[in-house]
Amino acid sequence: MRTREAVLPDAERIHKLISTYSGDGTLLPRTLAEICENVRDFVVLEDGGEIMGCGALHLYGPHLAEIRSITVDRSCQGLGGGKRLVRALLAQARKHRVSCICLFTRKPEFFSQLGFALAQREDLPDKIYKDCCVCPRFHCCDEVAMVRGELPKFAILPEPPDFLVKLQA
Repeated sequence: MRTREAVLPDAERIHKLISTYSGDGTLLPRTLAEICENVRDFVVLEDGGEIMGCGALHLYGPHLAEIRSITVDRSCQGLGGGKRLVRALLAQARKHRVSCICLFTRKPEFFSQLGFALAQREDLPDKIYKDCCVCPRFHCCDEVAMVRGELPKFAILPEPPDFLVKLQA
């Protein structure tokens, strides 16, 4: 097994892998269009030329990146593919000089073996603002926040739309 950066022709297989695990709630669903738009964030795990897993690194800024959509085909689980994917994504985070990597998971034991520690979701406002507030599980989330590196001291949140600024004035 080996990892490599994903390319656009990989998008359909990535979508299929994620869809396999989004039906039971393990992963958040991602549309094929969303995967195509963000394919440069993905790393794939190959075995014999076939894509058997994937994961993505979403950059918020030099202060924070998120590992997301980690999945390995059921036929290859337990062979170290998940760890290979996480290590490849951590290498990308180092290349971009990101000081903190976060993730949300229901399998904290797996990620603690790779140097991640439990965190409070409130410490990650970039993630909360971008994804969590539109998630159907926002008020009943059962995922654990984890980080590796120094927690951000600031957030890069988008400016509110003009109409909101006018309403608040």
